[in-house]
Amino acid sequence: VQLQASGGGLVQTGGSLRLSCAASGGTFTVTYMAWFRQAPGKAREFVAAIRWNGGHTYYAASATGRFTISRDKAKNTVSLQMNSLKPEDTAVYYCAAGRVILSAVRDAEGYIYWGQGTQVTVSS
Repeated sequence: VQLQASGGGLVQTGGSLRLSCAASGGTFTVTYMAWFRQAPGKAREFVAAIRWNGGHTYYAASATGRFTISRDKAKNTVSLQMNSLKPEDTAVYYCAAGRVILSAVRDAEGYIYWGQGTQVTVSS
């Protein structure tokens, strides 16, 4: 299974971007899909996750109220709508998928499929 992320770019503070991630290449049986991000010199951090069956969503505190994760099961895609972007949101964003349990949904180690990353830059 391959994950292909797209939608990154350069935006001004307060702007919006929509990231998308498409899964392809095999039988796709996962429990959660998620977005993580990594800023220069920092560790990869959890942004948001969605339960594949049921659609329950989970967010990092930094994303709550500004970001919305959604999925399209028919197309095997997950999206991240990011509004009110701030310079501190600047990072490479990665989509991930795996058979993760709820208690580990925020842990990168549980996800076995990863996209290549897409750069999001928010200018001040």
